[in-house]
Amino acid sequence: MIKNFRKVFLVFKRHYIPVPLEIYKDDPYKTLISTVLSARTKDETTLAASERLFKKAPNIKRLSKLSDEVIKKLIFPVGFYKTKAEYLKKLAGIVIEKYYGKIPMTRMILVSLPGVGRKTANLVLNRAFHIPAIAVDTHVHKISNLLRWVETKSPENTEKELNRVLPKKYWSDMNRLFVSIGRQYRSPKKLKDFLKKESLI
Repeated sequence: MIKNFRKVFLVFKRHYIPVPLEIYKDDPYKTLISTVLSARTKDETTLAASERLFKKAPNIKRLSKLSDEVIKKLIFPVGFYKTKAEYLKKLAGIVIEKYYGKIPMTRMILVSLPGVGRKTANLVLNRAFHIPAIAVDTHVHKISNLLRWVETKSPENTEKELNRVLPKKYWSDMNRLFVSIGRQYRSPKKLKDFLKKESLI
């Protein structure tokens, strides 16, 4: 089966509405921290919490000086805010101590930081450092399967398959476009209807 990569990306760009957390692109610190906060949390809630936190801690050094309790109050009510506060405190300390206050630019080091998985690491590489990487969340996983680009059961396997089949020139745009479409068409029926209407499935 010939994959319709070019057509899908053209259609998705035409319907693209910016995702809230993209305001932090090009800033490695804010991209990393806001993405850690975003797990199991709506973007609007994450954005508000991130803004509160960044007013008190505009850089990693300032974050490292905040107590767990202060971080908890600033990021509430993001999901698992107590655990995330601990992650952020530890993460900041590690970056200051081991990496001289600079956010690492490799996936291997990023995923070794507290609270950072492959999706977060790939988003940081992609958005902040402009290194092509496919960040697979529920939207990317679901839409890629609907398009029949992959046939996978988990985001981890979706990333592996997309790395194999998707030309690298599309990697940088994938997450932001697929998340935007997924946010606009949240129900499976609406999403399928949109893809059918655009002759993508």
